[in-house]
Amino acid sequence: MKERFDNDPARWELLESVYLHRRPWLTLRQDKVRLTSGRTIDDYYVQEFPHWVNVLALTEEREAVLIRQYRHGLGEVSWELPAGVVDEGESLLDGARRELLEETGYSGGSWTPLMELSANPALQNNICYTFLAEGVSLAGSQRLDATEEITVHLTPLDRLCEIVFDGGMIQALHAAPVLKYLLRNG
Repeated sequence: MKERFDNDPARWELLESVYLHRRPWLTLRQDKVRLTSGRTIDDYYVQEFPHWVNVLALTEEREAVLIRQYRHGLGEVSWELPAGVVDEGESLLDGARRELLEETGYSGGSWTPLMELSANPALQNNICYTFLAEGVSLAGSQRLDATEEITVHLTPLDRLCEIVFDGGMIQALHAAPVLKYLLRNG
């Protein structure tokens, strides 16, 4: 629920926008904006990304389909939900279904939206959409991108809680929807 209040701050006025860098995985723009107070910020930087999708997938046996992969930014391997970028022209749900199948080989089941989050609303323009997929089953083998090295792990729900609370799932956009699910269904 996105509430609005009469005394909410107003949107800033965009005076100018210049792209400083445009690459597939990093687009950076510099905005010049005017605040409602009249103050101007000449160099407000925004990173542009396509929307992201995550999937909390559960088998009929109520095991979570988790992945482990190396993340170079932190230099670590950690637990994650199957996730990825929504392709241009692709619906959020179709992107989530595709990512689950590609990264794990699992598909099917009943799908519902679980959570919408922003990694950093001050500096990024995209949203991460998490879906809950219940009753998924193995439908084939992984179809990984050339740069992906991912292992798949079926994890009981009580272990999933331990993974998050013990710091094994460090990606906040993955841990938050897991915790939401566990709090509602624990």
